Amino acid sequence: MIKNMEVVHEVSSKKSRGAISKREWFSEWFNSPYYHILYKSRDNAEAHQFIDNLQKYFQFTCEDQILDLACGRGRHAIYLNSKGFDVVGIDIAPENISYAKQFENERLHFYVHDMRRPYVRSRFCYVLNLFTSFGYFETEGENINAVCTVTEALKPGGKLILDFFNTDRILKNLKPHYRQVIDGIQFDIQKKLESGFIVKDIEFEDEGNSFHFQERVKAISCEQFLHYFDVADLELISIFGDYALNPYDKETSDRMIFVAQRPQRESFGLRL
Repeated sequence: MIKNMEVVHEVSSKKSRGAISKREWFSEWFNSPYYHILYKSRDNAEAHQFIDNLQKYFQFTCEDQILDLACGRGRHAIYLNSKGFDVVGIDIAPENISYAKQFENERLHFYVHDMRRPYVRSRFCYVLNLFTSFGYFETEGENINAVCTVTEALKPGGKLILDFFNTDRILKNLKPHYRQVIDGIQFDIQKKLESGFIVKDIEFEDEGNSFHFQERVKAISCEQFLHYFDVADLELISIFGDYALNPYDKETSDRMIFVAQRPQRESFGLRL
């Protein structure tokens, strides 16, 4: 899932499932129907189990307000709401939010919003940023600004739960090229480390048209995240290494799941 990052795409006509203009890659790629085809194998059972584990660990209550930050089509938010929680989902991609809005009710709402921009102040008990929905921006200032904005959205004492891949393990096991055939479409995928970003080039053909999308996710280290939290005045509580909430191990964990808390005192993080 990233920035000034132009989305690179090539189409020979506009008859295909979606025509895309040059803008930030993540807003365009996430709006594309091909994004949802490529990642359709994401396991809802695993996502639900992760939410169940978070609920059990943090003891969410029906009074808690929860923000699903970069919610996509809302799978986590919808499941949380089905368990009785008051949830807001925000995402930069209008097509995602348009889809998610069909599930809205009085305790579930979705909005188009860019996490780099101020949203609300001191409203949420929990902010969830799940499944590597961070690291898309070009500059460190934008990353820090996003974390500071999240801090402002939390109530004093509220917690940010940020789920990111384990960068060290990903870089050690980077697979440079592979192919996937999904719904009759062959996706040719190449990965590389370039200027601090894990770059994923995705090429395929459909309905007589050729496409090329590029994802750019910053290879953010654990130490860099701790710096972001420090600047935003968030206190690190714990780091989990997988969706079962086992402890994080730099060498073996699949994920870095950070839990950071806003202090009880009124304070707003530094905006760069």
